[in-house]
Amino acid sequence: MRPPCDEAVILSRPPAVTCLPKEAPWILAATILGSSMAFIDSTAVNVALPALQTSFGATIVDIQWVIESYALFLGALILTGGSMGDRFGRRRMFLIGVATFAVASASCGFSLSVRQLVFARAVQGVGAALFVPASLSIISASFNEKERGRAIGTWSGFTAITTALGPILGGWLIEHASWRWVFFINVPIAVVVIALSLWRVPESKMASHESMDWTGALIVTAGLASVTYGFTESAAVRWSNTAVWGTLVLGGVCLIAFCYVEAHSRAPMVPPTLFRSRDFTGANLITLLLYGALGVFFFLFPLNLIQVQHYSTTATGAAALPLILLVFFLSRWSGGLVARYGAKLPLIIGPIIAAAGFVGFALPSVGGSYWTTFFPGFVMLGLGMAVTVAPLTTVVMDAVDQNNAGTASGVNNAVARVAGLLAIAILGIVIVRAFSHRINENLGTLHLPPEVRHSVQSGEIALAALPIPRDTDPSAAGALRALINRSFVFGFRLIMLICATLAIVSAAVAWRMIAQKTKGLEHPSGD
Repeated sequence: MRPPCDEAVILSRPPAVTCLPKEAPWILAATILGSSMAFIDSTAVNVALPALQTSFGATIVDIQWVIESYALFLGALILTGGSMGDRFGRRRMFLIGVATFAVASASCGFSLSVRQLVFARAVQGVGAALFVPASLSIISASFNEKERGRAIGTWSGFTAITTALGPILGGWLIEHASWRWVFFINVPIAVVVIALSLWRVPESKMASHESMDWTGALIVTAGLASVTYGFTESAAVRWSNTAVWGTLVLGGVCLIAFCYVEAHSRAPMVPPTLFRSRDFTGANLITLLLYGALGVFFFLFPLNLIQVQHYSTTATGAAALPLILLVFFLSRWSGGLVARYGAKLPLIIGPIIAAAGFVGFALPSVGGSYWTTFFPGFVMLGLGMAVTVAPLTTVVMDAVDQNNAGTASGVNNAVARVAGLLAIAILGIVIVRAFSHRINENLGTLHLPPEVRHSVQSGEIALAALPIPRDTDPSAAGALRALINRSFVFGFRLIMLICATLAIVSAAVAWRMIAQKTKGLEHPSGD
Protein backbone atom coordinates (compact mmCIF):
# COMPACT_ATOMS: atom_id res chain seq x y z
CA MET A 1 0.00 0.00 0.00
CA ARG A 2 1.17 3.48 -0.85
CA PRO A 3 1.18 5.76 2.19
CA PRO A 4 -1.51 8.44 2.48
CA CYS A 5 -0.91 12.12 1.78
CA ASP A 6 1.36 11.81 -1.28
CA GLU A 7 -1.01 13.99 -3.29
CA ALA A 8 -1.53 16.24 -0.27
CA VAL A 9 2.21 16.93 -0.12
CA ILE A 10 2.04 18.19 -3.72
CA LEU A 11 -1.14 20.22 -3.21
CA SER A 12 0.11 21.96 -0.08
CA ARG A 13 3.26 23.48 -1.59
CA PRO A 14 3.30 26.68 -3.67
CA PRO A 15 4.80 26.62 -7.19
CA ALA A 16 8.41 27.80 -7.35
CA VAL A 17 9.52 27.65 -11.00
CA THR A 18 6.64 27.22 -13.42
CA CYS A 19 7.78 24.87 -16.16
CA LEU A 20 7.53 25.57 -19.86
CA PRO A 21 4.87 23.59 -21.80
CA LYS A 22 7.55 21.57 -23.61
CA GLU A 23 9.13 20.60 -20.27
CA ALA A 24 5.94 19.45 -18.52
CA PRO A 25 5.70 15.92 -20.00
CA TRP A 26 9.38 15.24 -19.29
CA ILE A 27 9.14 16.46 -15.70
CA LEU A 28 6.19 14.15 -15.14
CA ALA A 29 8.01 11.28 -16.86
CA ALA A 30 11.07 11.72 -14.62
CA THR A 31 9.07 11.98 -11.38
CA ILE A 32 6.73 9.13 -12.33
CA LEU A 33 9.63 6.81 -13.17
CA GLY A 34 11.49 7.85 -10.03
CA SER A 35 8.51 7.30 -7.74
CA SER A 36 7.63 4.08 -9.54
CA MET A 37 11.14 2.76 -8.97
CA ALA A 38 10.54 2.97 -5.22
CA PHE A 39 7.02 1.51 -5.47
CA ILE A 40 8.11 -1.41 -7.66
CA ASP A 41 11.06 -2.18 -5.40
CA SER A 42 9.09 -2.10 -2.14
CA THR A 43 6.35 -4.39 -3.46
CA ALA A 44 8.48 -6.77 -5.53
CA VAL A 45 10.97 -7.38 -2.73
CA ASN A 46 8.20 -8.80 -0.53
CA VAL A 47 7.40 -11.37 -3.21
CA ALA A 48 11.12 -12.21 -3.40
CA LEU A 49 11.42 -12.99 0.34
CA PRO A 50 10.79 -16.76 0.08
CA ALA A 51 13.37 -17.04 -2.73
CA LEU A 52 15.83 -15.01 -0.66
CA GLN A 53 15.25 -17.23 2.35
CA THR A 54 15.89 -20.37 0.28
CA SER A 55 18.92 -18.92 -1.49
CA PHE A 56 20.70 -17.90 1.70
CA GLY A 57 19.25 -20.52 4.06
CA ALA A 58 18.02 -17.55 6.08
CA THR A 59 15.85 -17.38 9.20
CA ILE A 60 12.71 -15.27 9.52
CA VAL A 61 14.79 -12.71 11.46
CA ASP A 62 17.22 -12.43 8.52
CA ILE A 63 14.47 -11.69 6.03
CA GLN A 64 12.81 -9.31 8.48
CA TRP A 65 16.02 -7.28 8.32
CA VAL A 66 15.86 -7.25 4.51
CA ILE A 67 12.61 -5.29 4.85
CA GLU A 68 13.38 -3.45 8.07
CA SER A 69 16.77 -2.01 7.08
CA TYR A 70 15.19 -0.27 4.08
CA ALA A 71 12.08 0.86 5.97
CA LEU A 72 14.13 2.15 8.90
CA PHE A 73 16.17 4.69 6.95
CA LEU A 74 13.35 5.65 4.63
CA GLY A 75 10.90 6.25 7.47
CA ALA A 76 13.38 8.00 9.76
CA LEU A 77 14.98 10.25 7.13
CA ILE A 78 12.17 11.04 4.68
CA LEU A 79 11.28 14.32 6.42
CA THR A 80 14.93 15.34 6.51
CA GLY A 81 15.27 14.37 2.84
CA GLY A 82 12.35 16.61 1.96
CA SER A 83 13.86 19.52 3.88
CA MET A 84 17.22 19.00 2.18
CA GLY A 85 15.52 19.19 -1.21
CA ASP A 86 13.80 22.45 -0.30
CA ARG A 87 17.06 23.95 0.96
CA PHE A 88 19.78 22.58 -1.31
CA GLY A 89 17.79 22.05 -4.49
CA ARG A 90 15.01 19.58 -5.27
CA ARG A 91 16.50 18.34 -8.53
CA ARG A 92 19.92 17.96 -6.89
CA MET A 93 18.55 15.81 -4.06
CA PHE A 94 16.40 13.88 -6.52
CA LEU A 95 19.46 13.04 -8.63
CA ILE A 96 21.62 12.14 -5.62
CA GLY A 97 18.84 9.95 -4.22
CA VAL A 98 18.19 8.14 -7.50
CA ALA A 99 21.92 7.54 -8.09
CA THR A 100 22.38 6.24 -4.53
CA PHE A 101 19.34 3.99 -4.91
CA ALA A 102 20.65 2.60 -8.21
CA VAL A 103 24.11 1.79 -6.84
CA ALA A 104 22.57 0.19 -3.75
CA SER A 105 20.17 -1.82 -5.95
CA ALA A 106 23.09 -3.22 -7.94
CA SER A 107 24.80 -4.08 -4.67
CA CYS A 108 21.65 -5.89 -3.51
CA GLY A 109 21.64 -7.93 -6.72
CA PHE A 110 25.29 -8.93 -6.32
CA SER A 111 25.03 -9.71 -2.59
CA LEU A 112 26.61 -13.00 -1.55
CA SER A 113 25.19 -13.08 1.97
CA VAL A 114 22.20 -11.83 3.92
CA ARG A 115 24.38 -9.31 5.77
CA GLN A 116 25.59 -7.77 2.52
CA LEU A 117 22.00 -7.60 1.30
CA VAL A 118 20.76 -5.96 4.50
CA PHE A 119 23.51 -3.32 4.35
CA ALA A 120 22.74 -2.57 0.69
CA ARG A 121 19.02 -2.31 1.52
CA ALA A 122 19.84 0.24 4.22
CA VAL A 123 21.67 2.35 1.63
CA GLN A 124 18.65 1.97 -0.66
CA GLY A 125 16.53 3.40 2.14
CA VAL A 126 18.79 6.45 2.43
CA GLY A 127 18.56 7.02 -1.33
CA ALA A 128 14.78 6.67 -1.28
CA ALA A 129 14.55 9.15 1.62
CA LEU A 130 16.17 11.72 -0.69
CA PHE A 131 14.38 11.13 -3.99
CA VAL A 132 10.85 10.13 -2.88
CA PRO A 133 9.99 13.49 -1.25
CA ALA A 134 11.96 15.35 -3.93
CA SER A 135 9.83 13.80 -6.69
CA LEU A 136 6.68 15.17 -5.02
CA SER A 137 8.30 18.56 -4.42
CA ILE A 138 9.42 18.84 -8.06
CA ILE A 139 5.82 18.42 -9.23
CA SER A 140 4.52 21.01 -6.77
CA ALA A 141 7.32 23.44 -7.68
CA SER A 142 6.95 23.04 -11.45
CA PHE A 143 3.19 23.32 -12.03
CA ASN A 144 0.97 26.27 -11.17
CA GLU A 145 -2.30 25.74 -9.32
CA LYS A 146 -4.32 25.61 -12.56
CA GLU A 147 -2.25 22.79 -14.07
CA ARG A 148 -1.41 20.97 -10.84
CA GLY A 149 -4.61 18.92 -10.68
CA ARG A 150 -3.96 17.34 -14.07
CA ALA A 151 -0.30 16.74 -13.19
CA ILE A 152 -1.24 15.03 -9.93
CA GLY A 153 -3.83 12.91 -11.72
CA THR A 154 -1.25 11.78 -14.29
CA TRP A 155 1.40 11.07 -11.65
CA SER A 156 -1.04 9.23 -9.41
CA GLY A 157 -2.53 7.14 -12.21
CA PHE A 158 0.80 5.96 -13.59
CA THR A 159 2.32 5.27 -10.16
CA ALA A 160 -0.79 3.27 -9.24
CA ILE A 161 -0.26 1.15 -12.36
CA THR A 162 3.37 0.51 -11.47
CA THR A 163 2.41 -0.27 -7.88
CA ALA A 164 0.00 -2.89 -9.22
CA LEU A 165 2.43 -4.33 -11.76
CA GLY A 166 5.47 -4.29 -9.46
CA PRO A 167 4.69 -7.54 -7.60
CA ILE A 168 3.70 -9.29 -10.84
CA LEU A 169 6.88 -8.19 -12.61
CA GLY A 170 8.92 -9.17 -9.57
CA GLY A 171 7.23 -12.55 -9.37
CA TRP A 172 7.82 -13.20 -13.07
CA LEU A 173 11.52 -12.26 -12.81
CA ILE A 174 11.98 -14.51 -9.79
CA GLU A 175 10.17 -17.40 -11.46
CA HIS A 176 11.97 -17.16 -14.82
CA ALA A 177 15.33 -15.65 -13.87
CA SER A 178 16.42 -14.92 -10.30
CA TRP A 179 15.45 -12.86 -7.27
CA ARG A 180 18.52 -10.74 -8.05
CA TRP A 181 16.73 -9.21 -11.05
CA VAL A 182 14.19 -7.65 -8.69
CA PHE A 183 17.04 -5.31 -7.75
CA PHE A 184 18.86 -5.13 -11.09
CA ILE A 185 15.71 -3.82 -12.82
CA ASN A 186 16.12 -0.55 -10.89
CA VAL A 187 19.43 0.29 -12.57
CA PRO A 188 18.22 0.97 -16.16
CA ILE A 189 15.19 2.83 -14.81
CA ALA A 190 17.50 5.03 -12.72
CA VAL A 191 19.69 5.77 -15.75
CA VAL A 192 16.64 6.99 -17.70
CA VAL A 193 15.43 9.08 -14.72
CA ILE A 194 18.84 10.75 -14.31
CA ALA A 195 19.09 11.49 -18.05
CA LEU A 196 15.58 13.03 -18.14
CA SER A 197 16.23 15.06 -15.00
CA LEU A 198 19.50 16.53 -16.28
CA TRP A 199 17.89 17.30 -19.64
CA ARG A 200 14.51 18.75 -18.75
CA VAL A 201 13.84 19.14 -15.00
CA PRO A 202 14.53 22.68 -13.76
CA GLU A 203 16.19 23.27 -10.40
CA SER A 204 14.19 24.89 -7.61
CA LYS A 205 14.61 25.49 -3.89
CA MET A 206 13.22 27.59 -1.08
CA ALA A 207 14.87 30.84 -0.04
CA SER A 208 15.19 29.76 3.60
CA HIS A 209 18.00 30.29 6.05
CA GLU A 210 16.55 28.09 8.82
CA SER A 211 18.90 25.47 10.19
CA MET A 212 18.32 21.82 9.43
CA ASP A 213 17.18 19.57 12.27
CA TRP A 214 20.20 17.24 12.03
CA THR A 215 20.06 16.46 15.75
CA GLY A 216 16.44 15.35 15.55
CA ALA A 217 17.13 13.20 12.48
CA LEU A 218 20.09 11.51 14.16
CA ILE A 219 18.25 10.84 17.42
CA VAL A 220 15.07 9.46 15.80
CA THR A 221 17.12 7.22 13.51
CA ALA A 222 19.10 5.87 16.47
CA GLY A 223 15.90 5.40 18.48
CA LEU A 224 14.01 3.55 15.74
CA ALA A 225 17.06 1.46 14.90
CA SER A 226 17.54 0.43 18.53
CA VAL A 227 13.88 -0.42 19.09
CA THR A 228 13.70 -2.34 15.81
CA TYR A 229 16.87 -4.28 16.63
CA GLY A 230 15.65 -5.17 20.11
CA PHE A 231 12.25 -6.46 19.03
CA THR A 232 13.49 -8.21 15.89
CA GLU A 233 16.39 -10.03 17.51
CA SER A 234 14.28 -11.07 20.51
CA ALA A 235 12.57 -13.58 18.21
CA ALA A 236 15.87 -15.48 17.96
CA VAL A 237 17.24 -15.06 21.51
CA ARG A 238 15.85 -14.69 25.02
CA TRP A 239 14.56 -11.39 26.38
CA SER A 240 17.24 -11.60 29.06
CA ASN A 241 19.89 -11.15 26.38
CA THR A 242 21.80 -7.94 27.11
CA ALA A 243 21.76 -6.81 23.48
CA VAL A 244 17.95 -7.13 23.36
CA TRP A 245 16.92 -5.27 26.50
CA GLY A 246 19.85 -2.88 26.21
CA THR A 247 18.87 -1.70 22.73
CA LEU A 248 15.20 -1.46 23.74
CA VAL A 249 16.12 0.79 26.66
CA LEU A 250 18.45 2.85 24.45
CA GLY A 251 15.73 3.16 21.82
CA GLY A 252 13.18 4.30 24.37
CA VAL A 253 15.59 6.93 25.76
CA CYS A 254 16.37 8.18 22.23
CA LEU A 255 12.69 8.50 21.29
CA ILE A 256 11.95 10.41 24.51
CA ALA A 257 14.96 12.63 23.81
CA PHE A 258 13.64 13.18 20.27
CA CYS A 259 10.37 14.56 21.68
CA TYR A 260 12.37 16.92 23.92
CA VAL A 261 14.65 18.07 21.09
CA GLU A 262 11.71 18.74 18.77
CA ALA A 263 9.94 20.77 21.44
CA HIS A 264 12.99 23.04 21.82
CA SER A 265 14.25 23.17 18.21
CA ARG A 266 13.99 26.37 16.14
CA ALA A 267 13.22 24.34 13.03
CA PRO A 268 11.87 20.97 14.24
CA MET A 269 11.53 18.07 11.85
CA VAL A 270 8.22 17.16 13.53
CA PRO A 271 6.71 20.35 15.04
CA PRO A 272 5.02 19.37 18.34
CA THR A 273 2.48 22.18 17.84
CA LEU A 274 0.83 20.13 15.09
CA PHE A 275 -0.30 17.60 17.68
CA ARG A 276 -2.29 20.23 19.56
CA SER A 277 -4.94 19.48 16.97
CA ARG A 278 -7.08 16.57 18.14
CA ASP A 279 -7.93 15.73 14.53
CA PHE A 280 -4.26 15.63 13.48
CA THR A 281 -3.29 13.43 16.44
CA GLY A 282 -6.23 11.14 15.75
CA ALA A 283 -5.40 10.87 12.04
CA ASN A 284 -1.83 9.86 12.83
CA LEU A 285 -2.95 7.27 15.39
CA ILE A 286 -5.28 5.79 12.76
CA THR A 287 -2.40 5.76 10.28
CA LEU A 288 -0.03 4.12 12.76
CA LEU A 289 -2.49 1.34 13.62
CA LEU A 290 -3.90 0.64 10.17
CA TYR A 291 -0.67 0.91 8.19
CA GLY A 292 1.10 -1.14 10.84
CA ALA A 293 -1.42 -3.92 10.20
CA LEU A 294 -0.93 -3.56 6.44
CA GLY A 295 2.84 -3.61 6.78
CA VAL A 296 2.97 -6.94 8.63
CA PHE A 297 0.32 -8.41 6.32
CA PHE A 298 2.29 -7.63 3.17
CA PHE A 299 5.40 -9.06 4.83
CA LEU A 300 3.77 -12.40 5.71
CA PHE A 301 1.29 -13.16 2.96
CA PRO A 302 3.94 -13.95 0.26
CA LEU A 303 5.52 -16.45 2.69
CA ASN A 304 2.13 -18.09 3.17
CA LEU A 305 1.19 -18.21 -0.52
CA ILE A 306 4.59 -19.40 -1.80
CA GLN A 307 5.94 -21.60 0.99
CA VAL A 308 2.69 -23.09 2.34
CA GLN A 309 0.04 -22.76 -0.38
CA HIS A 310 2.61 -23.45 -3.16
CA TYR A 311 1.63 -20.54 -5.39
CA SER A 312 4.10 -19.48 -8.05
CA THR A 313 5.84 -16.16 -7.46
CA THR A 314 3.96 -14.64 -10.42
CA ALA A 315 0.60 -15.76 -9.03
CA THR A 316 1.58 -14.43 -5.61
CA GLY A 317 2.44 -11.07 -7.13
CA ALA A 318 -0.94 -10.95 -8.86
CA ALA A 319 -2.89 -12.03 -5.77
CA ALA A 320 -3.08 -8.51 -4.31
CA LEU A 321 -4.33 -6.89 -7.53
CA PRO A 322 -7.97 -6.68 -6.33
CA LEU A 323 -6.87 -4.62 -3.33
CA ILE A 324 -4.72 -2.21 -5.35
CA LEU A 325 -7.33 -1.73 -8.09
CA LEU A 326 -10.15 -1.10 -5.63
CA VAL A 327 -8.13 1.57 -3.80
CA PHE A 328 -7.29 3.24 -7.11
CA PHE A 329 -10.70 3.18 -8.77
CA LEU A 330 -12.78 3.97 -5.66
CA SER A 331 -10.70 6.78 -4.20
CA ARG A 332 -12.60 9.52 -6.08
CA TRP A 333 -15.88 8.02 -4.84
CA SER A 334 -14.41 7.95 -1.34
CA GLY A 335 -13.51 11.64 -1.66
CA GLY A 336 -17.17 12.25 -2.48
CA LEU A 337 -18.16 10.56 0.78
CA VAL A 338 -16.08 13.15 2.64
CA ALA A 339 -17.87 16.01 0.90
CA ARG A 340 -21.25 14.49 1.72
CA TYR A 341 -20.83 13.00 5.19
CA GLY A 342 -17.58 14.45 6.52
CA ALA A 343 -14.47 12.41 7.25
CA LYS A 344 -15.46 10.87 10.57
CA LEU A 345 -18.01 8.32 9.33
CA PRO A 346 -15.81 6.90 6.53
CA LEU A 347 -12.87 6.70 8.98
CA ILE A 348 -15.03 4.56 11.25
CA ILE A 349 -16.58 2.35 8.54
CA GLY A 350 -13.45 1.93 6.39
CA PRO A 351 -11.26 0.34 9.08
CA ILE A 352 -14.14 -1.91 10.16
CA ILE A 353 -14.41 -3.22 6.59
CA ALA A 354 -10.62 -3.65 6.53
CA ALA A 355 -10.88 -5.60 9.79
CA ALA A 356 -13.36 -7.94 8.11
CA GLY A 357 -10.78 -8.41 5.34
CA PHE A 358 -8.09 -9.38 7.86
CA VAL A 359 -10.51 -11.85 9.48
CA GLY A 360 -11.12 -13.27 5.99
CA PHE A 361 -7.40 -14.01 5.68
CA ALA A 362 -7.49 -15.85 9.01
CA LEU A 363 -10.02 -18.40 7.71
CA PRO A 364 -8.18 -20.41 4.98
CA SER A 365 -6.06 -23.38 5.98
CA VAL A 366 -3.80 -25.21 3.49
CA GLY A 367 -5.04 -25.69 -0.07
CA GLY A 368 -8.19 -24.52 -1.81
CA SER A 369 -8.90 -22.18 -4.71
CA TYR A 370 -7.65 -18.58 -4.55
CA TRP A 371 -11.14 -17.34 -5.42
CA THR A 372 -12.72 -18.96 -2.38
CA THR A 373 -9.84 -18.55 0.08
CA PHE A 374 -7.87 -15.31 -0.33
CA PHE A 375 -9.79 -13.33 -2.96
CA PRO A 376 -12.66 -12.34 -0.59
CA GLY A 377 -10.15 -11.05 1.95
CA PHE A 378 -8.37 -8.91 -0.66
CA VAL A 379 -11.70 -7.46 -1.82
CA MET A 380 -12.79 -6.56 1.70
CA LEU A 381 -9.38 -5.13 2.61
CA GLY A 382 -9.25 -3.14 -0.63
CA LEU A 383 -12.75 -1.75 -0.08
CA GLY A 384 -11.89 -0.82 3.50
CA MET A 385 -8.73 1.02 2.47
CA ALA A 386 -10.51 2.73 -0.43
CA VAL A 387 -13.06 4.12 2.02
CA THR A 388 -10.31 5.19 4.46
CA VAL A 389 -7.42 6.78 2.52
CA ALA A 390 -9.10 9.88 1.05
CA PRO A 391 -10.82 10.89 4.34
CA LEU A 392 -7.54 10.32 6.18
CA THR A 393 -5.75 12.69 3.82
CA THR A 394 -8.57 15.23 4.19
CA VAL A 395 -8.37 15.22 7.99
CA VAL A 396 -4.60 15.74 7.93
CA MET A 397 -4.91 18.68 5.52
CA ASP A 398 -7.83 20.30 7.35
CA ALA A 399 -6.40 19.84 10.84
CA VAL A 400 -3.74 22.55 10.43
CA ASP A 401 -3.50 25.94 8.77
CA GLN A 402 -2.39 26.19 5.16
CA ASN A 403 1.17 27.22 6.06
CA ASN A 404 1.70 23.93 7.91
CA ALA A 405 -0.22 21.67 5.53
CA GLY A 406 2.91 20.45 3.74
CA THR A 407 4.68 19.60 7.00
CA ALA A 408 1.56 17.88 8.36
CA SER A 409 1.22 15.78 5.21
CA GLY A 410 4.89 14.81 5.34
CA VAL A 411 4.62 13.79 9.00
CA ASN A 412 1.60 11.58 8.27
CA ASN A 413 3.43 10.05 5.32
CA ALA A 414 6.41 9.25 7.56
CA VAL A 415 4.14 7.78 10.25
CA ALA A 416 2.71 5.35 7.68
CA ARG A 417 6.20 4.13 6.81
CA VAL A 418 7.37 3.84 10.42
CA ALA A 419 4.16 1.94 11.28
CA GLY A 420 5.14 -0.98 9.07
CA LEU A 421 8.68 -0.95 10.45
CA LEU A 422 7.50 -1.31 14.05
CA ALA A 423 4.69 -3.77 13.30
CA ILE A 424 7.01 -6.21 11.50
CA ALA A 425 9.54 -5.99 14.34
CA ILE A 426 6.98 -6.54 17.11
CA LEU A 427 4.57 -8.99 15.48
CA GLY A 428 7.48 -10.99 14.08
CA ILE A 429 8.01 -12.14 17.67
CA VAL A 430 4.39 -13.28 17.88
CA ILE A 431 4.44 -15.47 14.79
CA VAL A 432 7.76 -17.10 15.78
CA ARG A 433 6.42 -17.92 19.26
CA ALA A 434 3.10 -19.18 17.88
CA PHE A 435 4.83 -21.36 15.28
CA SER A 436 7.18 -22.81 17.90
CA HIS A 437 4.32 -23.51 20.30
CA ARG A 438 2.28 -25.38 17.69
CA ILE A 439 5.27 -27.35 16.39
CA ASN A 440 6.33 -28.52 19.87
CA GLU A 441 2.74 -29.25 20.88
CA ASN A 442 2.35 -31.76 18.03
CA LEU A 443 5.89 -32.99 17.39
CA GLY A 444 5.56 -35.86 19.85
CA THR A 445 2.68 -37.40 17.86
CA LEU A 446 4.97 -38.06 14.86
CA HIS A 447 7.30 -40.50 16.71
CA LEU A 448 10.42 -39.04 15.13
CA PRO A 449 13.99 -40.08 16.05
CA PRO A 450 15.55 -37.78 18.70
CA GLU A 451 18.09 -36.34 16.26
CA VAL A 452 15.32 -35.36 13.82
CA ARG A 453 13.29 -33.76 16.62
CA HIS A 454 16.35 -31.79 17.75
CA SER A 455 17.05 -30.65 14.17
CA VAL A 456 13.46 -29.42 13.78
CA GLN A 457 13.43 -27.60 17.10
CA SER A 458 16.76 -25.90 16.43
CA GLY A 459 15.53 -24.67 13.03
CA GLU A 460 12.14 -23.29 14.10
CA ILE A 461 13.25 -19.71 13.46
CA ALA A 462 13.01 -20.43 9.70
CA LEU A 463 9.21 -20.86 10.04
CA ALA A 464 7.64 -22.42 6.92
CA ALA A 465 11.08 -22.71 5.25
CA LEU A 466 12.22 -25.07 8.01
CA PRO A 467 14.20 -27.82 6.23
CA ILE A 468 13.36 -31.51 6.71
CA PRO A 469 16.45 -33.52 7.76
CA ARG A 470 17.70 -35.57 4.80
CA ASP A 471 17.68 -38.93 6.58
CA THR A 472 14.02 -38.64 7.65
CA ASP A 473 11.77 -41.51 6.63
CA PRO A 474 9.64 -40.46 3.59
CA SER A 475 6.31 -40.98 5.33
CA ALA A 476 7.51 -39.16 8.44
CA ALA A 477 8.90 -36.37 6.25
CA GLY A 478 5.48 -35.86 4.65
CA ALA A 479 3.78 -35.73 8.04
CA LEU A 480 6.42 -33.31 9.33
CA ARG A 481 6.02 -31.01 6.34
CA ALA A 482 2.25 -30.99 6.89
CA LEU A 483 2.81 -30.09 10.55
CA ILE A 484 5.17 -27.25 9.58
CA ASN A 485 2.58 -25.86 7.17
CA ARG A 486 -0.23 -26.10 9.72
CA SER A 487 1.94 -24.45 12.35
CA PHE A 488 2.72 -21.53 10.04
CA VAL A 489 -0.98 -21.14 9.22
CA PHE A 490 -1.71 -21.12 12.97
CA GLY A 491 0.72 -18.25 13.47
CA PHE A 492 -0.50 -16.44 10.35
CA ARG A 493 -4.09 -16.65 11.56
CA LEU A 494 -3.11 -15.20 14.91
CA ILE A 495 -1.34 -12.28 13.23
CA MET A 496 -4.36 -11.64 10.98
CA LEU A 497 -6.63 -11.49 14.02
CA ILE A 498 -4.24 -9.03 15.66
CA CYS A 499 -4.30 -6.96 12.45
CA ALA A 500 -8.11 -7.02 12.56
CA THR A 501 -7.94 -5.80 16.15
CA LEU A 502 -5.61 -2.94 15.16
CA ALA A 503 -8.09 -1.95 12.44
CA ILE A 504 -10.99 -1.98 14.92
CA VAL A 505 -8.99 0.12 17.38
CA SER A 506 -8.26 2.62 14.58
CA ALA A 507 -12.02 2.86 13.94
CA ALA A 508 -12.51 3.53 17.67
CA VAL A 509 -9.86 6.28 17.52
CA ALA A 510 -11.78 7.88 14.63
CA TRP A 511 -15.02 7.71 16.62
CA ARG A 512 -13.45 9.32 19.68
CA MET A 513 -11.02 11.85 18.18
CA ILE A 514 -12.09 12.96 14.69
CA ALA A 515 -14.48 15.90 14.38
CA GLN A 516 -17.84 15.26 12.73
CA LYS A 517 -17.38 17.65 9.82
CA THR A 518 -14.33 18.68 7.81
CA LYS A 519 -13.94 21.19 5.02
CA GLY A 520 -13.10 18.51 2.49
CA LEU A 521 -10.31 18.28 -0.02
CA GLU A 522 -10.61 18.13 -3.76
CA HIS A 523 -9.00 14.96 -5.08
CA PRO A 524 -7.90 15.56 -8.65
CA SER A 525 -6.56 12.04 -9.07
CA GLY A 526 -7.90 8.55 -9.06
CA ASP A 527 -5.83 7.62 -6.02
